[in-house]
Amino acid sequence: MKITLNRINNEFLFECTNSQGNSILLDNTSQPGAKGVSPMESVMMAVAGCSGIDVVSILKKQRQEITNFKAEVEGKRVEVEDAKPFKSITLKFFLEGNIDPKKALKASELSFEKYCSVSKTLEPNVKIGYEVFVNGEKVVL
Repeated sequence: MKITLNRINNEFLFECTNSQGNSILLDNTSQPGAKGVSPMESVMMAVAGCSGIDVVSILKKQRQEITNFKAEVEGKRVEVEDAKPFKSITLKFFLEGNIDPKKALKASELSFEKYCSVSKTLEPNVKIGYEVFVNGEKVVL
């Protein structure tokens, strides 16, 4: 796996491109007029994307009909000397369709406990939590 980062203006805007030519923009979002996401926001996006792929993949294999999938991610940071790493990241998955709520919850559990490489990379320094909602209802055991 290889990523190329190129500075594309005279400030802090960078284009990150993968080996397939797909790219995202990273920027210093504390500056006015930022045109990309911050590197820390991209970490939260990566957790959501990785676990989202897992959940959808698991549910599709179980023949669950997903008509809509959305995730919200919140991160809490802590000061460590001059850096501010994540202390915790919490995701909320919102699924709609003909989906067994227990299967949706189990798919999320499997993602974070077994499959999601991004969340596994952040462990044990970052506590990852999640909630699952199916057709507007929170899923609880």
